[in-house]
Amino acid sequence: MSKYRTHLSSELGPNLDGASVVVAGWVHAKRDLGGKKFLLLRDKDGVVQVVIGRDRKDLVEAFYTLTQESTVSVVGTVRADPRAPGGFEIVPSGIVIHSLAKTPLPLDVSGKVPADVDTRFRERVLDLRRDESRAIFKILSVALRAIREELYGMGFVEVFTPKIVAAATEGGAALFPVAYFGREAYLAQSPQLYKELLAGSLERVFEIAPAWRAEESDTPYHLSEFISVDIEMAFANYETVMNVLERVVARAVKEVREVASRELKLLNHELREIKLPVRRITYSDSVRILAESGEKVEVGEDLSTPHLRRLSELIEEDVYFIVDWPDRARPFYTMPKEDGVFSESFDFVWNYLEIASGSTRVHRKELLVKRLEERGLNPENFSFFLKWFDYGMPPHAGWGMGLARLGMMLTGARNVRELTAFPRDKRRLVP
Repeated sequence: MSKYRTHLSSELGPNLDGASVVVAGWVHAKRDLGGKKFLLLRDKDGVVQVVIGRDRKDLVEAFYTLTQESTVSVVGTVRADPRAPGGFEIVPSGIVIHSLAKTPLPLDVSGKVPADVDTRFRERVLDLRRDESRAIFKILSVALRAIREELYGMGFVEVFTPKIVAAATEGGAALFPVAYFGREAYLAQSPQLYKELLAGSLERVFEIAPAWRAEESDTPYHLSEFISVDIEMAFANYETVMNVLERVVARAVKEVREVASRELKLLNHELREIKLPVRRITYSDSVRILAESGEKVEVGEDLSTPHLRRLSELIEEDVYFIVDWPDRARPFYTMPKEDGVFSESFDFVWNYLEIASGSTRVHRKELLVKRLEERGLNPENFSFFLKWFDYGMPPHAGWGMGLARLGMMLTGARNVRELTAFPRDKRRLVP
């Protein structure tokens, strides 16, 4: 055959009655009603019904040969029929079998037979063919495009930073070592230091790329490899980049609501519009509100998921910023406030989950060196970074956002692994 396909399912309809077409996809289901055989063919956009009459013995034979999830192309004619799904069906003149699937399937793509999480991720390629999985990744794709367009519209330049690095971005031991020509190297925890240097040249930069954390966390919100959305902005402080972040998230939500409404409905997820400006609440006020409600929390400690869940209930907000975090809880490059106790920093929270965090950065070399030493880090290990602060580094600020965590907000998924095609965590290295 000259063409595998002429039309996707989304491009067909009763208005094409009588048209010759070639459709292609996976065998989603078969129904044998004796006189007629119904073949449901699934492509990336939906399902097409193919109806085989008893007079076409060659096609009936092919029908019986086909197994669920086999790939085929069907040559045929569109026939309008109000009884058929979408108001039309395909009357085939030929079926080309590309690949027969083994039986039984290790996972039911139709969803009629539920599978546990471990089975789903072990059989991930089949799991990604489920309607719910495809809806999730369509929503993620729409959100990514919206994020990029919003940032481009604000004058940001897309960049790419090294993923094999010589020093930890934030110190600590949560690093994956890499054998690098006899030298010590690591997979990057974050583009942080490089995006700061790029802001010293290009002013407004963003990157959407993988990062790695060798943490022991084994929760629905942590991955060892994840996609991070990062920006850095010169001549800006944390207030400035919070404004950028809320615009980016609001744009992503708006686009998903408009472009992926079908997918949201399939996932039974109500995605509410974000109204700007997003509320800011200080860390100190957050602790006070929690303490007054009977929660055990002290100034200086991090806010746990239960704390955030309770705080969202108390302030009656599902999207908000927590600002001015304790300085000692933030990385060395965070700008401290004048009191030396708190910092110009923020977390962007959805219900109970930190989606993004950011801060004003330290742009004076002597303060950077001091903060490195205070945290037990050797400034010599950061010489490649510190060097450039001798040559006019501007005031700057930025943030990093976990794409999968944003995806949980957009889709209603309860696990970041749902938003990751092939997740990597403590237990998963394949597929």
